[in-house]
Amino acid sequence: MLNYKHLINMTDTTGLLQFSKLDQPDPQSGYTLDDNARALLVALFMGEDGYPYARLYSQLLSKLQGPNGSWCNLYLNDRFIHRYDSEDSIGRAFLACSAATMCEWPDIAANCTVMLQNALLRIIDFTSPRGIAYSLIGLCKGRFPFLSETALCELVNLLAARLINLFNSNQSRDWKWFEDSMTYCNGVIPQALFAAYAFNGDKKCLKVAHESLGFLNDSLFSRGYLSIVGNEGWYTRGCKLPLWDQQPVDAASVVFACWEAYQAIGLKEYQNLAFLAHEWYWGKNINGLVLFNQETGGCYDALTREGVNLNQGAEAVLSWLLSTHLLQGRIIVRLPTEKSS
Repeated sequence: MLNYKHLINMTDTTGLLQFSKLDQPDPQSGYTLDDNARALLVALFMGEDGYPYARLYSQLLSKLQGPNGSWCNLYLNDRFIHRYDSEDSIGRAFLACSAATMCEWPDIAANCTVMLQNALLRIIDFTSPRGIAYSLIGLCKGRFPFLSETALCELVNLLAARLINLFNSNQSRDWKWFEDSMTYCNGVIPQALFAAYAFNGDKKCLKVAHESLGFLNDSLFSRGYLSIVGNEGWYTRGCKLPLWDQQPVDAASVVFACWEAYQAIGLKEYQNLAFLAHEWYWGKNINGLVLFNQETGGCYDALTREGVNLNQGAEAVLSWLLSTHLLQGRIIVRLPTEKSS
């Protein structure tokens, strides 16, 4: 059984707090859209015990959404702080709301459907690869009663084409990527194209998804285990891949990308890589250190040059829980027809 102790400890009557000092929640850190969107996804797959948490997190998402359909990314001291707003965070919220439309709790599904309808005009203008990707996955995974089937397919095609165009504009013989650098949550971009392929069967989506995820995996698994792009400068074309700091959210991104690929085409290699990426949390990483804290139910914030960052914030534990949910079959239960690699 999964340990939700730290997630519950980080949650108060408003939502999920952003940071902790060691394993103690920091009330001064406020609440982010990013974290509470991910927390909603976790709560949806906790079973009956998840309902009050899913309701709380979805209510905060609703509070953070403005009249123009956009979302504020930080709520601090009863104030909406907009300087951290981004297409990426809006895309994460869109994806979480999309997943919630499939849940068995009518009030939560209805609330999230309203938020999706309000946000729709925002996502169609996105230019950020990750914002596009999160939104595209959401379109492929949820219920949209306010859209015709034709309109939904057109939106999926529009956002998928935008990612394909980014790939074609930036890729070269030895750089199969959507930008001039790999930064954070890289896996979500090929994941979105695998999701689009599963949705519409577009072989162009499959080709770019396969090429880009292959390039990402070649870059990150070259040591025989997952070694994530460090955030000290990121990984720029023609430069060396930085090793520090490695963050749990990026491990989860690779788990999700490889599992989505396995679900889409049934290639066993992708399934194996998803499980190998998840072992990063258990010590199969550059430091040989376990990041999941079994006593607290939290996850350390990063692998560092010195070892681990001992703080256990929201993003880290959510990344651990989401990737574990996924591999336990809680999030995606459809099994593909297996093919040999």
